[in-house]
Amino acid sequence: EPFVADEYIERLAWRTPGGGSRGGEAFDPKRLLEEFVNHIQELQVMDERIQRKVEKLEQQCQKEAKEFAKKVQELQKSNQVAFQHFQELDEHISYVATKVCHLGDQLEGVNTPRQRAVEAQKLMKYFNEFLDGELKSDVFTNSEKIKEAADIIQKLHLIAQELPFDSLMDFCAYPLSSPGKYHDLECQLIQEFTSAQRRGEISRMREVAAVLLHFKGYSHCVDVYIKQCQEGAFLRNDVFEDAAILCQRVNKQVGEVFCNPETVLAKLIQNIFEVKLQSYVKDQLEEHRKSDAEQYLKNLYDLYTRTTNLSSKLMEFNLGTDKQTFLSKLIKSIFISYLENYIEVEIGYLKSRSAMILQRYYDSKNHQKRSIGTGGIQDLKERIRQRTNLPLGPSIDTHGETFLSQEVVVNLLQETKQAFERCHRLSDPSDLPKNAFRIFSMLVEFLCTEHIDYALETGLAGIPSSDSKNANLYFLDVVHQANTIFHLFDKQFNDHLMPLISSSPKLSECLQKKKDIIEQMEVKLDMGIDTLNCMIGQMKHILAAEQKKTDFKPEDENNVLIQYTNACVKVCGYVRKQVEKIRNSMDGKNVDTVLMELGVRFHRLIYEHLQQYSYSCMGGMLAICDVAEYRKCAKDFKIALVLQLFDTLHALCNLLVVAPDNLKQVCSGEQLANLDKNILHSFVQLRVDYRSARLARHFS
Repeated sequence: EPFVADEYIERLAWRTPGGGSRGGEAFDPKRLLEEFVNHIQELQVMDERIQRKVEKLEQQCQKEAKEFAKKVQELQKSNQVAFQHFQELDEHISYVATKVCHLGDQLEGVNTPRQRAVEAQKLMKYFNEFLDGELKSDVFTNSEKIKEAADIIQKLHLIAQELPFDSLMDFCAYPLSSPGKYHDLECQLIQEFTSAQRRGEISRMREVAAVLLHFKGYSHCVDVYIKQCQEGAFLRNDVFEDAAILCQRVNKQVGEVFCNPETVLAKLIQNIFEVKLQSYVKDQLEEHRKSDAEQYLKNLYDLYTRTTNLSSKLMEFNLGTDKQTFLSKLIKSIFISYLENYIEVEIGYLKSRSAMILQRYYDSKNHQKRSIGTGGIQDLKERIRQRTNLPLGPSIDTHGETFLSQEVVVNLLQETKQAFERCHRLSDPSDLPKNAFRIFSMLVEFLCTEHIDYALETGLAGIPSSDSKNANLYFLDVVHQANTIFHLFDKQFNDHLMPLISSSPKLSECLQKKKDIIEQMEVKLDMGIDTLNCMIGQMKHILAAEQKKTDFKPEDENNVLIQYTNACVKVCGYVRKQVEKIRNSMDGKNVDTVLMELGVRFHRLIYEHLQQYSYSCMGGMLAICDVAEYRKCAKDFKIALVLQLFDTLHALCNLLVVAPDNLKQVCSGEQLANLDKNILHSFVQLRVDYRSARLARHFS
């Protein structure tokens, strides 16, 4: 532990008798001093002893350091001597190695010509056997040495290729000439490879393939391998799945057999595409190409999709540097004749199919589709009828039929959706936006023009005149269904067309076409405002039929039992149904716009209707009750202006019952203060007691 002087002195004093107050013992400074002096002397003696020991150790350390330094010097000298010996040995080894290399070069210079001579002698011997027509060497008679025989035949064949033509003709006179034997041995090797492949002997296949690599028939060996690989591989109905399994199996094996596995595998895939798949595709498509466009397009889409999926699986294999281009060319070679005119077939089928769907629907309704003008004089007649409420020519009776069908719409949209999917898959990327626009144009023609627009035109032509009795207003049903259908059309536009044209100039063209369709339909819906005239006409008929003059001037003023008139009840019931129908038929701001127009016309009708009667005191009270009920009905409109109009009308009706002395006060009230005095006067004139001098004087 570290030495601390204070603690050491404390312990020494504590151990000394009389050095402290321990056990009640008195403190003895002399004794403590004596103890300190003795202890100091002991420490001095100890210090001298330790100092002598240190000096002795220092001397010994210096002596050993000198001896160690001397030993290191001796080792350095020994190391220098050893290094010199190593250099001498290295020089000697280099000298010997140079001599050995020189000797080896000399031996090689002698041995190489000798080996060549031996090889040439052997080849001459084998060639001589061919000339004699009798093959005696074991290498030719022993089937197990076919590899050595192949090497010899290959060399003899190369020699025969270098001989002059005349000499070659002489040699060819022999039936077993070298070229003939070359072909025989090549066939023998291929047969051996075929047998080994059937037996599943991979090592033997690899050995024979390595020998055939230098023969001309190596490509034939690859063809045989590819042919045998496909034996029994296409037994199921799914040729694409069989092809994928086959390529997966061959991919594992081909690297163990051939030295260029990627080339062999690519050749196998090319053979599958150009033979198996092309034949299968042709059988599936040619059967329906002329007779059934729908099945032809479905098959084309399905086959092309499955082929591209197979191509994606094959991308996992090593097929060389540019496998993407390789596989794309194979797919194109199969489908090019079908894809060139795909869009024409698609448009033709879509046109005939859409026309058939519409015609089948109209036939089910026993309806002969008629031609209805949409411009010029027709527009003028519609607008004049809006302004004057006069019927211009007979309206068409649709018998409550809207001529809109969600089933038809779903069928048309489904056909178009499938067409968009096929277009996306089968169209060339450069032609995709153009083809998608053509399909969209077909949808616009048959869904928007031939179906929705026709229904709107028919609905407009079926709107009865405002003076018709018991008129059925089916145009709102047409609006409701057209609105629902257009939402479905807009959803398909966003979900299926937009992804195909979003990055092309066709986008603006499609958006403009869609905008034109919307504007055209909105114009026809605006023209359908005649429906409101019909509603007002129906209300007029109800009021004319149900409202009696005695309702507001009863014979017995003290015996009135009703809260409001029967005409009011029927009108309010009719209005509530029409308001609900409008809300169900339209959406967005259109609802508020139409309801405001109807509310204003409804108010004008009631206002003018009330002006036709004279009111007794009790009759005025009944009129106030009627207007209060009309006001409740106006609340269903949820339009502030309409409610304000009926509030004012209710306040005007108070003039029919107020006491003569209070007329001026009521007229100056909050709701009537801003009205024209003539309007107020006209209501006061409706009172039975108006001609009394007292009432006239108070109002003037």
